[in-house]
Amino acid sequence: MKQKPRLTFWQIWNMSFGFLGIQYGFGLQQANMSPIFRYLNADEANIPILWLAGPVTGLIVQPIIGSISDRTWSPRWGRRKPFFLIGAIVTSLALFLMPNSSALWMAANLMWILDTGLNITQEPFRAFIGDKLSDEQRGLGFAMQSFFVGFGQTLANLMPTIFRLLGITTTAAVATNVIPDSIKFPFYIGGAAVILAVIWTIYTTDEYPPDDMQEFERMKRQSSGVSGAFTEIVHALRDMPSTMKQLWWVKFFTWFGLPLMWQYLTLAVCRHAFNAPTAQSPGFQEGTEWGNLCFAVFNIGCFGVSFFLPAIANRIGRRGTHALFLTFGGLGFLSMLLSNDKYAFLIGMAFVGLAWASILSMPYVLLSSSVPAERMGVYMGIFNGFIVVPQIVNNLSISYIYPLLGSDPRNALALAGVCLLLAAGACFLVKENRVSQVAAFPMGAGGH
Repeated sequence: MKQKPRLTFWQIWNMSFGFLGIQYGFGLQQANMSPIFRYLNADEANIPILWLAGPVTGLIVQPIIGSISDRTWSPRWGRRKPFFLIGAIVTSLALFLMPNSSALWMAANLMWILDTGLNITQEPFRAFIGDKLSDEQRGLGFAMQSFFVGFGQTLANLMPTIFRLLGITTTAAVATNVIPDSIKFPFYIGGAAVILAVIWTIYTTDEYPPDDMQEFERMKRQSSGVSGAFTEIVHALRDMPSTMKQLWWVKFFTWFGLPLMWQYLTLAVCRHAFNAPTAQSPGFQEGTEWGNLCFAVFNIGCFGVSFFLPAIANRIGRRGTHALFLTFGGLGFLSMLLSNDKYAFLIGMAFVGLAWASILSMPYVLLSSSVPAERMGVYMGIFNGFIVVPQIVNNLSISYIYPLLGSDPRNALALAGVCLLLAAGACFLVKENRVSQVAAFPMGAGGH
C-alpha cells in the first residue's frame, strides 16, 4: 500500500467542510421534527414510529453506497465526491419542502426522503477519512468531523433565537396546524447550506486513485451494480474484524438510548419548564425555542471538546476515553430529573454534548485501523448498521415502553441516561491495541 502524504490542518478542514452543511441539516431534523409532528397532530406516544425513517434508510442506504463508492473511480469526479453531490441535492430539496407540510403524512414521507439524502451524503464522508489520511492523522480527521457536527448543528439550533433577536416575526397560528416561521426559515437556510458546503469540499479536495488500478478494475467487473454491492456486503460481514464485533454492545446501548433525546427532549422542556404539554398550549413555541437552545449547548459541548479527545486518549486509551465521556452523558440525562427549571435541561445537555463528541469519533478511530483500505466504504456502511439497528428496536418498542415511563418525556430522557451508562460499561469488552493507539493519536494531534 502506498504511503499517504501528511495533510495540513487546512487541507483536512476543507475535506471535512461539507460535513458542516450535512450536520446543519441533521440539527434541523433532530431539534424540530418532533415539534413539527406535534403541530400536525401526531400522538406523543407514536412519535418514535415516525422517526423510523432515519434508521431504516441508514441500514439500507449506507452499506450499499459504501460498497458502490468503493468500486467507483473517475479521474474527474473521484470516488466519494459524486455521492456527496447526489445526497446533497436530495437533502436540499427535502429541507425546502419539509416546513411546508400541510399534513402529518406529508411530513412523514418527506422525513424518509430527507434521511435518504443525508445517508447518501454522510457515509462517503466517513470513508473519505480512511481514503485520504494515514493512521497517524485519522484521529485528527475524525475529531475535525466531530467539530463540524457540533458547529453545524449549533448553527441550526440557534436560528430561532437569532431570528427573534433580529426582530423577525416567527409566530404562526398553531391551532390551524401551520408550522411557524421560526421553523420554516432555518429549513430554507439549511437547504442552501448543504449544497454550498458540499460544493466547497468537492472544489477544494482531490481524491487518490486506487493503488492498483488493474486489480481495482477486475474487482469492479466482478462485483458491479447493486447486486455486486450486496455480494460484497455478505463477504464483508463474514470477514468482520474482531474489534468491530466487540463494539456491538457499546453501539447498541448508545443508539437505543440516544434517539430518546431527539424524540423527547424538546417535548420534556415544553412540559416541565414551560407548562406546555401540547402544541396548542401557551408557551409551546417558547419551549420549542428553548429546546433548540438546549441542543445548541449540547453541540457546543461537542465541538468544544472534540480536539481534546486525541490527547485524552493518549493518556487513558481510546476505550477508557469513550467510557468516561459516555458516563458524562448518562449523568447529564439523569440530572434533568432533579429540577423543572429550564436551566437544568441546559446544563444536562452540556454534559450529553461531551459524550456526543466521543460517540462521533472514538468508535470510528477504533475501527478504521482494523479494516482493509479497499473495503473502507463497505465496512463504514456496515458499522452504521450498529447504529441503526438499535434505533429501529427503539422506534418499534418505545410506544409500548412509554406508558411504563408514566407517559412523561422526561422519564424517557432518564432511560437514555441509563443506556449510556450501560454503553460505558460495555466499552471494557473491547480489546484495545496500545501500539496502534499511539499511531492513530500522535501527541500533537490535539493541538493542531
